[in-house]
Amino acid sequence: MTPRVVLVDDHAMFRAGVRAELGTRVDIVGEAGDPASALEVIRATRPDVVLLDVHMPDGGGLAVLNGLGAELPDTHVLALSVSDAAEDVIALIRAGARGYVTKTISADELAAAVVRVADGDAVFSPRLAGFVLDAFREAPVMPSIDPEIDQLTPREREVLRLLARGYAYKEIAAELFISIKTVETHASNVLRKLQLSNRHQLTRWAADRRML
Repeated sequence: MTPRVVLVDDHAMFRAGVRAELGTRVDIVGEAGDPASALEVIRATRPDVVLLDVHMPDGGGLAVLNGLGAELPDTHVLALSVSDAAEDVIALIRAGARGYVTKTISADELAAAVVRVADGDAVFSPRLAGFVLDAFREAPVMPSIDPEIDQLTPREREVLRLLARGYAYKEIAAELFISIKTVETHASNVLRKLQLSNRHQLTRWAADRRML
């Protein structure tokens, strides 16, 4: 099947060029030029792959990945950037991207990369793969030490930290690019899982674990 793709880049001419180069090899179902618009389009279209630029206003590619979290497990992200800096590559992969290629890639190679990412593979430009291997080889493997924290999803942990720091629901929604209703749901889940009754208890719980 032809992969369904959302293209996210703050340069309209570049998006038009990618759309023309890829032609009928992928089905571009949406595009956006900033993180907030990208999240709206991605949630509305639920594509197989998001072709995501790294450096954009308002938080760039990381804001999109952090906004999505684990919300759409069948949507995979392939970073497509002019940057080949190790710190950019590692940051995007740690945030959940399935691959990272540079904008020097050919149309044929990009189409093949999209198909592979849609199938669940990890794809990197050859030089960039070394950055990822080095980073994860050097990262210490931390054992699980708190079963209460382990029962929370990554997004619930983000909401927990912001709640404990005194953020209002509206502020958390803006920070994580999610709706206020979604924040309320996550907050309710956190309190239920941790068997806490209110934000004051939550703040003390987080402080005791040095999560602030």
